[in-house]
Amino acid sequence: MEFKITNKAKTLTLVLMAIGVVFTAIGIIINFDNHQILPRVLGSSLVSSFFFFSIGLGALFFLALAYATETGWYATVKRLIEGIAGFLPYGIGLMILVFIVISVTDGGHIYSWMNPEYTTPGEEHYDPIIEGKTGYLNMIFWWVRTIIYLGTYYIFWTGFRKRSLEEDRVGGTEIHFKNYKKGALFLVFFAVFSSTSSWDWIMSIDVHWFSTLFGWYVFAGMWCSAMTVLVLLTLYLKKQGYLPKVNESHIHDIGKWTFATSFLWSYLWFSQYMLIWYANIPEETVYHLARIENYQVLYFTMFIINFAFPMLLLMSRDAKRHSGILTFVGLIILSGHWLDVYMMVAPGTLGVNGTIGLIEIGMVLLLAGAFIRIVLVNLTKAPLTPVNHPFLDESIHHEI
Repeated sequence: MEFKITNKAKTLTLVLMAIGVVFTAIGIIINFDNHQILPRVLGSSLVSSFFFFSIGLGALFFLALAYATETGWYATVKRLIEGIAGFLPYGIGLMILVFIVISVTDGGHIYSWMNPEYTTPGEEHYDPIIEGKTGYLNMIFWWVRTIIYLGTYYIFWTGFRKRSLEEDRVGGTEIHFKNYKKGALFLVFFAVFSSTSSWDWIMSIDVHWFSTLFGWYVFAGMWCSAMTVLVLLTLYLKKQGYLPKVNESHIHDIGKWTFATSFLWSYLWFSQYMLIWYANIPEETVYHLARIENYQVLYFTMFIINFAFPMLLLMSRDAKRHSGILTFVGLIILSGHWLDVYMMVAPGTLGVNGTIGLIEIGMVLLLAGAFIRIVLVNLTKAPLTPVNHPFLDESIHHEI
């Protein structure tokens, strides 16, 4: 069945984007004379761009994982995963645009290591610790790594999409086994790049700080957000009368993934926090102290949202099959993980002056509208159910 975007959905996305633009513009005008306006705008841009980019990347990871493990149940929702992952080219463009602006403004008060004043002996803000990291954290090498990350993700995404559409036309198992091999290869690259890109794009904001768990922590949030969007999209399409071959067991499985990845994120958050708290090493505690002292309510609210709501509301089997509960929890989880990204960026960018106001809300609404519209448009470009997937029959008869 071909999917068509309703006028209501088109209007909703346009309204979200329009409100986002207005809120952002008003926020900039109100705060124009504030010396923090540049880092606040760039920081908000980085937060929301990375958040939605990471959802697309999380969907691409899950698609590759399903290929590499030859998962059968997911075949009927495969096109939905592809639709979410299809935001990736736009997310890559957004990330590059934000990084260019940050780079030409000497780090935009976000990446202090990009500013020569911090790495040049004799300058007012010279920092020997930052200067000692210039072998890795320098503009040229950072951009080379960034292009490699984004280029690799784009190449794998276009390959998966092309072969998926080709499989609809020719059938057989040859394309499936190509995707099986490419999926396994992607996981090898992703295992490295998901961590190193997190260090480069997010952890280097707090340039003095480091954590060996940070890459996994960011990955867990990425994966959980992608699974949450998948379950919300599935429920929306079912409500619209699409996906007749998707049953309660499929929804239950996606709900279980949402539940499981929420616990994975919570486990990594606590592991990182507990180890740093217990060791009490100043170079490590500085990260959490900055957040607890200046953003205590937001910081722990974010953790409670991302841990307690899934645990309390998605524990039972029935809850994972209830569209109302899944929708409510899903929206809460997405809000919590956007807040998680904000808490990773704002304290190192704005210090004690961070706040969630019109600029931050406007930016996320603008990109949310664009994200929803792009995903829905992606779904119109191919049948919602793959025609010749070798595991389609298994997926149709999936029951748990």
